[in-house]
Amino acid sequence: MVSGDEGDFAEFVEQWSPALLRVAFLLTGNRWSAEDLLQTALLKTSRRWSAIADPQAAYPYVRRVLVTTQTSWLRRRRVTEVLVDQLPDHGPPPDEAGILPGRALAALETLPPRMRAVVVLRYYEDLSEAETAAALGCSPGSVKSQASRGLARLRAELAPSTGKTAQREEVR
Repeated sequence: MVSGDEGDFAEFVEQWSPALLRVAFLLTGNRWSAEDLLQTALLKTSRRWSAIADPQAAYPYVRRVLVTTQTSWLRRRRVTEVLVDQLPDHGPPPDEAGILPGRALAALETLPPRMRAVVVLRYYEDLSEAETAAALGCSPGSVKSQASRGLARLRAELAPSTGKTAQREEVR
């Protein structure tokens, strides 16, 4: 038999995992890292589930755990490799195209982690500057500047190349 807290947590996971996985994917850039990130965030959340009194606060709480865990992972930058004789069959590739077009996702991956988190939370999750600041533990001014710089970088990255630029490169 499942206790009330465990049942509530299971319902939360079932309802919100797809949305949280999309956020994790945008933070990490690939499906497998996103799944690991979400799994870790949900594990951390499950340990503190009884402390979350307001059901409306659960999604923002887990989203913040996603961002802080991703930031922590990036700070460590540990690379581990496991050598195997045969690669495991993972089935068909995940449908990542439904989240962002390939070029936009590639441009998003060029942003530094903090800036990327701001852009994802502000424009994909549609949070206000204050909500984004609260989720990241920073000031609204920091969110404004990071969002502005991030959008400028994305625009530059996604801008179509002009013929003039191509001609200049040929001359050099």
